[in-house]
Amino acid sequence: MTAADQPTTIEWIEGGGVTTPRGFIAGGTYANIKTYGEAPRMDVGLLAAIGPCTVAGVFTRNQVVGEPVTWDRRVLAAGRPMRGLVVNSGNANTVTGDQGTRDCERMAAIAAEVLGVPAEEILVASTGVIGRQMPMDKLESGIRAITLTEDGGYHFTRAIMTTDTREKSCAVRVEADGLTYVVGGCAKGSGMIHPDMGTMFAFITTDAPADRAWLDATLREVADRTFNMVDVDMDTSTSDTALVLASGAAGGATIDAAHPAAHALLDAIEAVATRLARAIAGDGEGATALLEVIAEGAASLDDARLVARTISSSPLIKTMITGRDPNWGRVMMAAGRSGAIFDQRAASVWVGEHCVLDHGQPTSVDLAQVSAAMAGEEVALRIHLGAGSAIATAWGCNLTNEYVSINADYTT
Repeated sequence: MTAADQPTTIEWIEGGGVTTPRGFIAGGTYANIKTYGEAPRMDVGLLAAIGPCTVAGVFTRNQVVGEPVTWDRRVLAAGRPMRGLVVNSGNANTVTGDQGTRDCERMAAIAAEVLGVPAEEILVASTGVIGRQMPMDKLESGIRAITLTEDGGYHFTRAIMTTDTREKSCAVRVEADGLTYVVGGCAKGSGMIHPDMGTMFAFITTDAPADRAWLDATLREVADRTFNMVDVDMDTSTSDTALVLASGAAGGATIDAAHPAAHALLDAIEAVATRLARAIAGDGEGATALLEVIAEGAASLDDARLVARTISSSPLIKTMITGRDPNWGRVMMAAGRSGAIFDQRAASVWVGEHCVLDHGQPTSVDLAQVSAAMAGEEVALRIHLGAGSAIATAWGCNLTNEYVSINADYTT
């Protein structure tokens, strides 16, 4: 049996987060940039690596992008190690013209000065309102006021939140090839969530030494199975950024595709990404339920993903969950318009444990029981297409009146 064939034992670390892996420190503060959110309110954060670290990133495919996305793409393309990540919430620095470009560069330079490294070794992320110039005086004061500590991941996580109602962070430990590696991470995302690359904000750290090409391929593979399978409202943000930073503090040989620990480390990164993706979906603006959609029996992986994402993002499905309405025909409707190829007479559908359609034939299930299956904090929908063996899972949330209220009053 090869290492890739062996199941990975993943140990979840209670209270873990982005600074749980060795080699990272972080902190956050409130600079009065973001005017909403509950205490402890934070809106500027800094994550630093003790030494040079390997980084991989994926970003939004929206044609309108924030200045930090442009900056990060450029510095990562240069291939040099990174030393830190500076973030703010409350202002996206998007559609801000030449001044926005200068502000992003200044943001990196301030963080670089604080850390004593070149600006080109600093990544930048900004989230919030689009089309407003950055309050640079507040931002500079905030960056310089941050205290960096090994347990500062909590404040950093608070600093990236916008309309999120809770922090999203976790960490795991795995043993492979005689060494112990830790993977941690945090994320933000509540609205404008329909990823088409990686995610809203997701920052994953590990103390494993990782080859850059392998880390990049791993992040893209993991993102396709996790962050790219999340939906809140079918809108793709201009600032979506997912990063993996590897400090190498655990020691050992650099991990690439041929390394015995590669499979275990990939599994650990995916475990963290999956938990963060589910947390984002469950914290959708105004949401009261996490929706998990499994599409199986598809002719191809692309078809399975199309069906799962289409169902999870359908407004009619989302409102069906809110009203606990056993109108399961909407699941078939969404699958049918997804673009996947299947025969409706071969398809079966489940709501929770209740089979409502069996090989194209409606069942005699008690619809009151189907309604009850949609009453919890997590609702499961499953469809078998009867067209093959491919399977994919997507996550979404229900749609409530509160979502309209939040977004109708977002800037006023």
